[in-house]
Amino acid sequence: MRVLVTGVAGFVGYHLAQRLLADGVEVYGIDNLNSYYDVNLKKNRLEQLLPQAGFAFQFLDMSDRPAMAELFQTQSFDGVVNLAAQAGVRYSLQNPHAYVDSNLTGFVNLLEGCRHSQVKHLVFASSSSVYGVNPKVPFATTDNVDHPISLYAATKKANELMAYTYSHLYGMAITGLRFFTVYGTWGRPDMAYFKFVKAIEQGEAIEVYNHGDMKRDFTYVDDVIEGVVRVLHRPPQVQDNEAAYKLYNIGNNQPVTLKAFIEVIEQATGKTAKKIYLPMQPGDVPITYADVDDLMQDVGFKPNTPIEVGIARFVDWYRDYYRA
Repeated sequence: MRVLVTGVAGFVGYHLAQRLLADGVEVYGIDNLNSYYDVNLKKNRLEQLLPQAGFAFQFLDMSDRPAMAELFQTQSFDGVVNLAAQAGVRYSLQNPHAYVDSNLTGFVNLLEGCRHSQVKHLVFASSSSVYGVNPKVPFATTDNVDHPISLYAATKKANELMAYTYSHLYGMAITGLRFFTVYGTWGRPDMAYFKFVKAIEQGEAIEVYNHGDMKRDFTYVDDVIEGVVRVLHRPPQVQDNEAAYKLYNIGNNQPVTLKAFIEVIEQATGKTAKKIYLPMQPGDVPITYADVDDLMQDVGFKPNTPIEVGIARFVDWYRDYYRA
């Protein structure tokens, strides 16, 4: 089996490539190594992958239509996992065009490539952000998600709509995965847990939004990867004569308050955080909480790593990586 992983130098892309290679799957990775966060971290992830048998890498920006067309004309893939995207809710308020280029234009280019080369299954990352301020919890994929409160969330919802359309029109097997606050080793420096550990280790204050009263369904990266791999090997079938399309939540199904999350980090680091309490930020939501019944029913798995275990692993990695 040969799988294209987009965004392979990113947090989740790196972990997925490692898992697929360990499973004996050939991985062809692409990434544009953009500077949204530390490019050296992305390069160091790639350095872990490049020596491994069965791995190939191409520097490529998905918004480059001719380059994407050439990729699918010259390479063949059994499956595609799209993890390339401009990430971040708050950054979408500052640089909207980056989200249009990557998450919309790039995604259409990928859909076209998969269509013309008869890829057997496309799996793509969506986000819990599509739920916005959904009043019902836990969030289910059958809930209405027509009111995103950030451009990032809107682009992810658009991805789901475009994917469904391509599945319906062209018979493509496509699965979308709504990730819930993924954290773990080799993580993204723009994420709260990474910022918190860095600040605490350096004796600096952390910024706590909404005075710590938000809840998040923090999901450890290994659990996310297990879900992705199981879904990848199970392409959806045509349902109700409409489309071979399926959506799943991948979340820990156990939301915790930001206050409690910080306490876990304090325990793992052995240090007390200095806190600056701030109001809710534009684009943020008060709670995320995943209903994972469909995932459990269809692929026999749901995330189960306790935050105490996941955060301890991250702190160990952070201290080793930065020699803290």
